[in-house]
Amino acid sequence: MRVIRLLGLLVLAFLVLAMPSTSSAQIAVGISVRVAPPPIPVYAQPVCPGDGFLWTPGYWAYANDDYYWVPGTWVRAPFVGGLWTPGYWGWGGGFYAWHPGYWGLHIGFYGGVNYGFGYGGVGFFGGGWRGGVFAYNRSVTNVNVTVVHNTYNETVNNTNVSRTSFNGGTGGTTAQPNAAERAAENEHHTPATSEQTQHEHAASTNRSQFASVNHGAPGVAASPKAGVMNGSGVVGAKGSVGANAGVHGGANSNAGGAGSGKANAANAHPGNNSQSPKNPNANAPRGNGSASGKPGGQGNKGNPPPPKVNKGNTPPPKGRGGTGEPKPKQHQ
Repeated sequence: MRVIRLLGLLVLAFLVLAMPSTSSAQIAVGISVRVAPPPIPVYAQPVCPGDGFLWTPGYWAYANDDYYWVPGTWVRAPFVGGLWTPGYWGWGGGFYAWHPGYWGLHIGFYGGVNYGFGYGGVGFFGGGWRGGVFAYNRSVTNVNVTVVHNTYNETVNNTNVSRTSFNGGTGGTTAQPNAAERAAENEHHTPATSEQTQHEHAASTNRSQFASVNHGAPGVAASPKAGVMNGSGVVGAKGSVGANAGVHGGANSNAGGAGSGKANAANAHPGNNSQSPKNPNANAPRGNGSASGKPGGQGNKGNPPPPKVNKGNTPPPKGRGGTGEPKPKQHQ
């Protein structure tokens, strides 16, 4: 019996050593599906709750033979300098496999998926660490400057208007990791925090988040903090039904709290929130991960123009940085 057991252990060790080495970021967590996930829904970004919170974009997860939407939300990084690389679905071997996201010092490969709000498919342009403090790029991030003081404004150009939520296969993105992304994949990574995993679990217990129920327009598309699935600040997807319907809600509606403002339909496009900067060598901080390349894209195609201002009335003030009234960023 001892000899048989020893032989079994030797065979197992051989199989483990024979497996190709790969970074933890490229290992799927046992989830593989034959059906592609739905497109990324259109939704607005809730206002940042305060200094130190980083945006983690929403994504489609899978359970009970169906995809369900995990709302985008604001969370705190587990360490200073930490940047979030989103997970993504990738086609291979006849299945769509999930590659989980992770925290690291640089942004790695996330399938070329345009998640919006600074995640345009390559790198991240929503902010960066500076002197141990995270600074927010107001051009792609919804911040209330009376609450958040570490901000800058760097215009970014967008050409990637795709809402595709997966890499490879029919209709998927064709992106491949570039040199910087490959380097980031080989760095030390920290998995999703407990509040992120609890946030995902909370979404899985809400039947209205499942694609078979919401048809790709979840009632809770984004939330102001992890685990929050209702109340002020919760944002529904465009075309969703129920109490949280629409591209506004809570902090992004007229009735919202500090830093609220009207949802601008002209901005309801992933490109406006996931663009590459005009000058990749600009001095504004971009969180180390933004040097991975230029996401493509062009925003606002096919979207209706914003309502015209009545000539007889004085137009409302523009929501620029110093007013404390940020324009809600929206995602398609």
